[in-house]
Amino acid sequence: MRLQIVTMGILITFISGLAGCVTVPEEHKGAATGAGVGAATGAIAGALLAGEGSRTKGAILGGLAGALVGGVIGNYTVDQKKTAQETTSKYNYQPSAGTVVRIESASATPATAGPGDKIDLEATYAVMAPSPDTQVAITESREVRLDGELVGNPEVNVSHKPGTYRSGVPLFLPADAKKGTYRVLTTIKTEAGKDSRETTFIVR
Repeated sequence: MRLQIVTMGILITFISGLAGCVTVPEEHKGAATGAGVGAATGAIAGALLAGEGSRTKGAILGGLAGALVGGVIGNYTVDQKKTAQETTSKYNYQPSAGTVVRIESASATPATAGPGDKIDLEATYAVMAPSPDTQVAITESREVRLDGELVGNPEVNVSHKPGTYRSGVPLFLPADAKKGTYRVLTTIKTEAGKDSRETTFIVR
């Protein structure tokens, strides 16, 4: 099963220190509200919408700032890798534990890149719940920092039945991306709890 959520990227330009205007298509305005559209530190903002007919599963895409101004966040994708039964067996999950989420891995690929390159921010995580038919509301966030400063925060809200999933967000670095070690904190959150994992990539 593959779900692809299309990113409607919106480039925000700055002229003489003033933030430029952003035009959001009428059908995407609800999802874009609160996404940092027009924010002084934002470079890219947009609405993420689930596959056709699943618009209620849409989510807000955060922006890029500072060292990543001028970059682009691409299409969010997610694949189911294991069934609910396979996942609960792996973790010896018991229904009495309620809803549980566990990040198995988080990565930024390639580990070393240059300005203008693409970095794939990926995560594999397990979702467990007492019923295999339960739709679990999930927030996936990826905070990107350089020298402690938040320079990117793509976030998406989805819902999954129990199982193991692999998701990804491509980050296209701007041509003038600042050099250094970028830290990416991936967090998978439900109403019952959350799990986080940190990884890094280097821009040379």
